[in-house]
Amino acid sequence: MTEYGAAALNLKITGKLCDFLSESRFEDLPEAAAHAGRRGVLDWIGCALAGSDHPTITMLISVLEEAGSTPLATVFGRDTKLGLLDAPIANGQMGHMLDYDDTHMRGVVLHASSPILAALFALADRGGITGADFLAAYAAGFEAGVRAGQAAPAHHDGGWHLTGTLGSIAAGAAAGRLLGLDPRELTHTLAIATTQAAGMQQNRGTMCKSFHAGKAAYHGVLAALLAAKGFDGSDEILEGKKGFCRIYSTSTEAEAILDQLGERWEIVNNGHKPYACGVVQHPAIDAMIALAGKAPAGPDAIASVELHVHPHAVTITGVAEPETGLKSKFSLTHSAAVSFIDRTAGIEQYSNERALAPEVVTLRRKITVTTDDTLQKDQARATVVFATGDRVETLVEHAAGTVANPMTDAAIETKFLTNATPVIGNDRAVRIRDMVWQLESTADMRALTALCA
Repeated sequence: MTEYGAAALNLKITGKLCDFLSESRFEDLPEAAAHAGRRGVLDWIGCALAGSDHPTITMLISVLEEAGSTPLATVFGRDTKLGLLDAPIANGQMGHMLDYDDTHMRGVVLHASSPILAALFALADRGGITGADFLAAYAAGFEAGVRAGQAAPAHHDGGWHLTGTLGSIAAGAAAGRLLGLDPRELTHTLAIATTQAAGMQQNRGTMCKSFHAGKAAYHGVLAALLAAKGFDGSDEILEGKKGFCRIYSTSTEAEAILDQLGERWEIVNNGHKPYACGVVQHPAIDAMIALAGKAPAGPDAIASVELHVHPHAVTITGVAEPETGLKSKFSLTHSAAVSFIDRTAGIEQYSNERALAPEVVTLRRKITVTTDDTLQKDQARATVVFATGDRVETLVEHAAGTVANPMTDAAIETKFLTNATPVIGNDRAVRIRDMVWQLESTADMRALTALCA
């Protein structure tokens, strides 16, 4: 064992994390964390419902049913059920399908809610789960997933899609907490979930990207159910010599996992998206929408656009000529052009039709993107130059939806109702909204899940 390099380090970091998470209760959450949980649940349900009728989801469900899925857990927006492992795949993928779901950006870029909530809603369909326990498990998932990412700071640079990798860890922790596993069982849950962690950034702009979120939810549920039966794994899966933080990243800060544990709740640092695309593009979108309001003429009169962004934005959104809606979600020039023309960047702005619209294509070819190390990730600067020589410019200090410039509760509600109502109707959407804002008082989470079918 020593020669292999997996001898125990005895840092007990994974164990200490699981000691804390297994004992955490809703009553332990500061109100800010509990409120962030309610916001996250409401926002994610809307995103999942909006993505539920995407052709990709239809394709996925048909295969799962063909494979013999047993109808046990609710599939959102579909009035059907799938198996306890299959429903998380479907719900997790639909939650991330439109790239409209929340994003944590405190040291990691993680869509935590799609894997976590898809796992939790499936387990809640077995009955006996209160809203308070649900929220506590949701917060626990954030702690595990985000902190594991902070301990592996070069993880993203290696080409991993964090929603697939860290999402598996987050979903496992949340699922184990919801099942009431003891510290050792929860430690094994993390080991089982983490050893399944996968997802490649190469799949951006394809059906596979959102599939990562669904598989992460699956990994989490499977891990918790196995651990509950006595299935084991390494006690040092995060910090060990061959553990996650050391083999998924070229640098390791394992101590970050326990930093201010119990004092700083990571769910509070979650961000929500006003736009249906990669979050690093949002500062540029804000800038282009602001410029559209200042512009003396329309896009035909534009000679060029100068866009300055943080370098991270370019590494994720380098698609120059997107040919599909999914690809356009990772095209900075498309996002800039379509948001200037339409003055928004919602679901419709990332359709196949809008990706190929002549006026959008023409404008995005006039846009020059320059990276600027002095800008923060949530900042952007944009200048529009008109054929007349006139120039208008703007600087976005903090993109909408970030921790420094959060969406209001009213904005979260509006987004949810806009996403949910076309799928389930206004009456059910309003009932979901009202229930989620008081989720800790819900005696059985199946009452909420039933409204989402």
